[in-house]
Amino acid sequence: MNRPTQAQEVFQALETALNLSWLGGATGAKNLLWQSAETGFLLYGRLNWIHAPRLQICGPEESHFLERLEPAVQEILIRNLLECPPGAILVCGGIEPVTALQTGAEAAGIPLWSSPATPEVVLEQLNHYRHSLDTSTVIHGELLEVLGLGVLITGSSGIGKSELALELISRGHRLIADDTPTLTRVAPTVLEGTCPPTLSDLLEVRGLGILNIRRMFGDSAIKRNKRIRLILHLVKMEEIAPPPDSRLQGMRETRAILGVNVPTITLPIASGRNLAVLVECAVRDHILRLSGYHAEQDLMMRMEKAMARASSCA
Repeated sequence: MNRPTQAQEVFQALETALNLSWLGGATGAKNLLWQSAETGFLLYGRLNWIHAPRLQICGPEESHFLERLEPAVQEILIRNLLECPPGAILVCGGIEPVTALQTGAEAAGIPLWSSPATPEVVLEQLNHYRHSLDTSTVIHGELLEVLGLGVLITGSSGIGKSELALELISRGHRLIADDTPTLTRVAPTVLEGTCPPTLSDLLEVRGLGILNIRRMFGDSAIKRNKRIRLILHLVKMEEIAPPPDSRLQGMRETRAILGVNVPTITLPIASGRNLAVLVECAVRDHILRLSGYHAEQDLMMRMEKAMARASSCA
């Protein structure tokens, strides 16, 4: 799992699939249900197996057990449960939670949810959701299709990513996602980028606000998804010290995202540099490299041949 997950994120993700209702503990919306370091462990448990701060599931069996207890014993058990504390509690199977549980969850700020789905369906949906967490992440940047390649443009806030994306769109390239593209590992070595539904077709540009790219440039300016083949990281010229060999091959490295290594080029920006042209050239050069051609190797071979000719004439 690549990041901590809050209760409200899980609720929103499963609300429709499980017909969830939020019954209490709204102040705990930002409770962590599990940490990113917990990869490989279960993210939820039944009430007889507490692993704070995970999601605890209360099915019909647990609910009937609580209902049969004497009020004093029931109160002690629920108090002990909430003191752990769980990140959230989901009562499923169409069972109404006992009053003491709802009251205690509200007082403790622990989200209490209800679903008519059976425990088996709940576990199936949770497993599916966990898989999505393990194979997807959100990266800050602009995701575009440039010359047929999926290109992710990253850089610090305010460096000009959105303006660059707008210029590339005006030059005939296509927008996939602005600001927060979702990257999903769809195969061991393949990352696919998509746009969150709420931000689809939209681009924020400082001074202009929110722009609807589809309405401004037409359907051809939008791409639904694309495999990530190249990352261009923008940095200010004065903030970096290029290595000596960057004059030959640029500043190239690989960046690992969800276990997939993506070729990355650090692109210095300065006043007067035409970034859109630089991006297009970077993509064209990357396409050549994918086919096996490297311009710096071509130059070195020419230099070696020239030196060989010069030495033979001496």
